[in-house]
Amino acid sequence: QVQLVESGGGLVQAGVSLRLSCAAAGSISSRNPMGWYRKATGKQRELVASISRGGSTNYADSVMGRFTISRDNTKNTWYMQMNSLKIVTTDAYSCYLDKKWGGGRSWGQGTQAAVTS
Repeated sequence: QVQLVESGGGLVQAGVSLRLSCAAAGSISSRNPMGWYRKATGKQRELVASISRGGSTNYADSVMGRFTISRDNTKNTWYMQMNSLKIVTTDAYSCYLDKKWGGGRSWGQGTQAAVTS
């Protein structure tokens, strides 16, 4: 298990951007799969964005074209840039980091983002 610390959530107006960060307490490799999940009130948790072991990125249809996941291995941190945010009461975002060859996943503590009109 690797400790992950998230930051960057908050309360913003629709159309404004937010950037979430997930910092690992330890070195990460370019081959560590990682990503972000989102849990909206009354809905199931969904995988929003991810980076595979090979470096490819994937996005949920609901955020395609608006969210961008990236990482900085020199800072042991990955990010999710969220643009054109839509109005939601509150979404809880959690980052994760997988071991390079499977067998374990670490989770961040979660951060919330609320978008108002």
